[in-house]
Amino acid sequence: MSEKKRHLYRYFFFFAIGFIAITLLELAFRQLIQLDQPLSPLLFPAMTIFLLVFHVMVAGFMLMKYLCDKKHLYLVAIACAFAGSAIMMVGTLHSFPAWFMCHSSSIANYNDAIIFFTFRNMMMAMLFAASVVLFRQQKWAERGAWFHTIIVSGILCFTLLMLILAYLYSSYNPLLHVSLVDNETHAFTTLWNDFLSLLLVALWTLTLLLLLRVSQLKNIFWFSGGFFCICYIFTMLFLLSDRNSDGLAWYQARFFEATSTLFIIFTLLYDIFNLYRDSRNKYLHSYQNSIRDPLTRLHNRSYFYDTLVKQLAEASALRPVSVIVSDLDRFKRINDTYGHLQGDKVIQFVASVLQQAVRLDDVAARIGGEEFALLLTNTTAQDAQNIAERIRLTLAGYDAATSQQQLPEPITISLGVYTATSPLLSAETCVERADKAMYQAKETGRNRVVVWEK
Repeated sequence: MSEKKRHLYRYFFFFAIGFIAITLLELAFRQLIQLDQPLSPLLFPAMTIFLLVFHVMVAGFMLMKYLCDKKHLYLVAIACAFAGSAIMMVGTLHSFPAWFMCHSSSIANYNDAIIFFTFRNMMMAMLFAASVVLFRQQKWAERGAWFHTIIVSGILCFTLLMLILAYLYSSYNPLLHVSLVDNETHAFTTLWNDFLSLLLVALWTLTLLLLLRVSQLKNIFWFSGGFFCICYIFTMLFLLSDRNSDGLAWYQARFFEATSTLFIIFTLLYDIFNLYRDSRNKYLHSYQNSIRDPLTRLHNRSYFYDTLVKQLAEASALRPVSVIVSDLDRFKRINDTYGHLQGDKVIQFVASVLQQAVRLDDVAARIGGEEFALLLTNTTAQDAQNIAERIRLTLAGYDAATSQQQLPEPITISLGVYTATSPLLSAETCVERADKAMYQAKETGRNRVVVWEK
């Protein structure tokens, strides 16, 4: 499938999901409204306070992500959009004094509420568009600290400007005034109906188109951002359908705002989960590399000794700990005759035989060039000798054909066994005794198992 077709399928899927989600949200809103008839005067400020908390959460998430990786300048614009929105919603709440006095009242400054709403939407749409541009031009972050500072300062100054303008045009400032709602009749004015509402629809639509064009919805973050824009477009359309600021559309708009913001929060939580999972996988991978031999993937010498020390602390006659040290016979001749690459294949093949011979709780380790060690928990000397003998016979039974050319010729192994039944012995002593038994096996003819004896 071509890249163009993938983009088309992605866009189709996005708009299909968006249409279904908007329809379901509309049905859910209708059901919720039926549960609260007549509408409480405190319902709108209650919904606003929930939205404010959601926007503070998103702003905090975005700021933390930016601080973790300052190359992502576009996160600053999104953080400022939600932070500025939350501040303006404080002004909206102040327009409903009944909220602060904790009693029901129809007294409200609807004009202030719609002024803060208008500036908040203008600010968020523009900052979202700026974030998309910064996402496209991520190389700008590499131009140096001075350029980085200019971009961040510009975003902060724009956010502050919108906050100041919203304050100046509200009733808090007597010098400037704009009428978007008649507080007596609660009817929207011509300025809102014929200009500002259409301007906000156009701003959010342009932001959505820019987001789709630049991000191409390649990840769930921009998918949630696109859905956020769609919800705000429908929010404006709902308000356009209602001529009064205290109508049902005002509550419907706030419900859609809260839902779309909640979706972004879930997306950010999903992103955090992915970061945690990736970090954990990298840690586990790094840890495994630190305790594994790179050639054989058996445990390395340090892990073997660390585990042996822990096991010996609980060693007793009822819980014996056995150590098997083994060494390939005449391995130097393999390297000299067939080369070191073939020698590595032999080492890997022997490692696989040893790994298959032990239990999950046991430890198979490579502690030298062609020297291996096994740590067998709760294993008696006789059982350890039987395991060592089984390994010896298994390895001696392979040749070039049966080993799928891993072994250039038949090879044998000598093994020494020691079993500890007391916590008083050190790990070094246990390995030393098993090692002496292994050398005794070599000195008495190789290809055999010797158990250490006093």
